[in-house]
Amino acid sequence: MPRMTSRQRILTAMRHEQPDRVPVSPFGLGHLPYESEVAKRLIALTDPFIDGPVWGGDPILGTAVQATNEEDGDATITTYHTPAGDLTMRRRRTSVTAATVEFPLKTAEDIRKILSIPYEPPEPNVEPFLQRRAEIGEDAMVLAGMGDAICFPATFFSPEDFCLAWADDPDALEHMVSVAAERLNRWVQKAGAAGVDGWRIVGGEYASVQLGPEAFRRLVVKYDRELVDIMRHHGAVSYFHNHGPTMRYLGDFADIGFDAADPFEAPPWGDCDLRAAMERIGDRVCLVGNLDDMEIIEKRRRDEVLEIARERLEAAGPRSFCLGGTASGTYTEKGAENFIAMVAIAEDYARSGGAT
Repeated sequence: MPRMTSRQRILTAMRHEQPDRVPVSPFGLGHLPYESEVAKRLIALTDPFIDGPVWGGDPILGTAVQATNEEDGDATITTYHTPAGDLTMRRRRTSVTAATVEFPLKTAEDIRKILSIPYEPPEPNVEPFLQRRAEIGEDAMVLAGMGDAICFPATFFSPEDFCLAWADDPDALEHMVSVAAERLNRWVQKAGAAGVDGWRIVGGEYASVQLGPEAFRRLVVKYDRELVDIMRHHGAVSYFHNHGPTMRYLGDFADIGFDAADPFEAPPWGDCDLRAAMERIGDRVCLVGNLDDMEIIEKRRRDEVLEIARERLEAAGPRSFCLGGTASGTYTEKGAENFIAMVAIAEDYARSGGAT
């Protein structure tokens, strides 16, 4: 079999065909500077997924939002001014980090307020994506990251109030998601027409981890299927990100129709039985991951990492799989060197009959 480029290798896996070897696919560059020598080696020697940004403003809230900020000690208070009343958010910061300690939406009644904001859609600026795509060429798969429609309520409610809103008024929450989906679909349509040919969708775990199967079907499957159809219409790859338990959602993942997904975490961090998952949906979804960036790739000795990688290859088989991490973005130079070393394991697996 002729040697493939990284992009060809990944696309072949996503088409459920057999590449020259299983792709070894870290997501992003972790803590590595893009211009560093180790990052250049990682891109050249492995088959990574690389972020290609699309700019242009918030596609869900739009450009007509009126908000004011004020400082109060270690906190920043943001007030959203809506025709139906103000909404307040408070973020606190320390020397180490920052976090939202008060969210704008407290009850399902607040959904009416935020949806009363006049909507003016932003225009996606795809030039940063196209520039990154040209820089990378065939050495990686470039994906534009985006949050799906459930991210709208999930990030404007606190985790607790988000769950309570689903329990108290699921129809109101779904209405909020449907409005977000309509706006996102329009934005992706424009970006796709302008040349974005790869997307990474985040947000599903807000339902799968916090709300459960019914919510996942009503708030994620229903609307993300439409989103993926638009991406496919423009010839773009769709790639889904979903932490947490996955085995009970495998059928739902396949129903959405995306090309690939990560990270399918193995126990004890997740519940993915890789062999069983491949048997159930490997003909419809390319599985990416099943190694833990933080606990395995970044911490274990090289020989241990490579032995686990070999086990994952044997469990998954030569098709519909990219050997990768948890897309945590936390690995350092040690993790990068371990990703690079896995390529030899994937080549050995191919020579031994895992690929022809």
